[in-house]
Amino acid sequence: MADKPKSTSGAAPGIAKVSTLAFVGMTCALCVSIRNIPDVASTGWTMFFYMLVATLLFGFPISLIAGEFTTTFPGAGGPELWDTKSLSPRWGFVTSWLLWVQMFPGMVMVASVLAPLVGYAIGNVALGMNNVFTLVCILVVYWAVTLLNMRFDMAKIGGKIGIWLGLYIPIVAMFILGLAAVIKTGGFSAGSTLGTFSGAKLVPDGVDWSSLTMFSTIIFIFTGIEMSSVYVERLQKPDKQYPIGVFISLLLMFVFNVANAFLVAAVVPKGQMQLNNITQAVAIYVDVLGLPHWFVNAFAILVFLGVVVQLSGWVSGPSQTITASARRGEYPSGWKFWKTNKFGLSTRVLIVQAVIISVFALVYLLIPAVNTAFLMLVNATSVLYCIVYVLMAIGIMRLRKTQPTLARPFRIGKTGNGLCYFIAIVLLAVIVLVNGLVYATSSVANNIVVTIVSIVLFVIPLFIFAHKKPAWETDVRHALLQQGVNLAEDGTIDGVTAGEHAKNPDPVEKAKADAKDQKVIDMHKNMHTAA
Repeated sequence: MADKPKSTSGAAPGIAKVSTLAFVGMTCALCVSIRNIPDVASTGWTMFFYMLVATLLFGFPISLIAGEFTTTFPGAGGPELWDTKSLSPRWGFVTSWLLWVQMFPGMVMVASVLAPLVGYAIGNVALGMNNVFTLVCILVVYWAVTLLNMRFDMAKIGGKIGIWLGLYIPIVAMFILGLAAVIKTGGFSAGSTLGTFSGAKLVPDGVDWSSLTMFSTIIFIFTGIEMSSVYVERLQKPDKQYPIGVFISLLLMFVFNVANAFLVAAVVPKGQMQLNNITQAVAIYVDVLGLPHWFVNAFAILVFLGVVVQLSGWVSGPSQTITASARRGEYPSGWKFWKTNKFGLSTRVLIVQAVIISVFALVYLLIPAVNTAFLMLVNATSVLYCIVYVLMAIGIMRLRKTQPTLARPFRIGKTGNGLCYFIAIVLLAVIVLVNGLVYATSSVANNIVVTIVSIVLFVIPLFIFAHKKPAWETDVRHALLQQGVNLAEDGTIDGVTAGEHAKNPDPVEKAKADAKDQKVIDMHKNMHTAA
């Protein structure tokens, strides 16, 4: 039986305390996204079932596991550090890699919303749903923000602006317009995506499982919620506040997504939901209410600007993890992933990821049906992210056995390991079930592509790690020393070392680390708002 943690309350010294309510706000800001609304709406009445399952059996277990991990190993590192400590450096490296490469299909998926926004902004809706135009928009915008990130500190320039333009204002506008439109029409019609109500429609009927193809997109809503665990150190009583705060956050995310999706499903005709077009429902709302069409144009322009600004977080954020790994000698020194510009970004990494994302974007050229291509990208992204969660679940169970006496300010279960194992197994079961059902209901082509992409991207880091050479780290350190950069002073020490030193940090270094952690949090917040 594992020992009880040495401390179960008290925020870390030197860190400003936050209330449970403030923690809820921070968590929601990390994960809430307007882009997911059409995905949820497309499932009709089963949206309640799918969102409930995703919230309780996916989002909640991830949050609990991350909460224990982050208080056990404080400091920068996140899932990479957790898997390194609980499994091995090999799996920590794999985790770091997966969190980078999942953005390849994920970025294309997110950027695909730009084409419909441009179409509505210029008054040419059909153009916005054209697959070739979608490809052009993705390539032009992504390469533009990549080049801008090489010349300017885009994360600093556009972070808060992007959140307001891409999230807060559109959310309020959509809900108010949608509620007014549904009230004016007197509810939902049989011809809408929602259709007429019957109790049997609240769950999949066992015959028509087509909505299951959308389940992975609903699960994707909660990916990234593990980042909320970074705030645990700021709670006065993490063992009590964290689970309560997470549960409230998940409840609010459930309400937000279902409420807006319900209004969208009530007006969009059955079979005509455009998954990458958040403006579709707004255009219908405006027509129903008799408002001037410039409302739609303004909404499209607003969200477009917001998404473009937010994409900068995707360009710079994950690349910094790869750069840090390269400076630890985990990538061939000849790749020069370790070399950065004045903003701390590796130009080589930015170019490489831009090229790979451009290749992934070609799916819109190969698959004319935009919705089909969109779903393929979502499935690929979800599978890669789910592998990270599988490693986390296995890691938390293994850590309970291998290091039972570690101090855990937040602990799943007061005594013993039963509850921890149960939570981890539930998460694993949901991941297997969801991905299995999605494969069973998807096309053969979709399954082949997603499987090949997932296997290739999973095997690559194992190959790199197996052929790792000591000279990689030596060469990097030598090159950086010639530039007057000392790795220890630069802060690019490995996550394990950061975690060990975080228990008894130097005050000055602790302040630097806290500032670095907050920068990572803000960057991830911008990334997920775009997603």
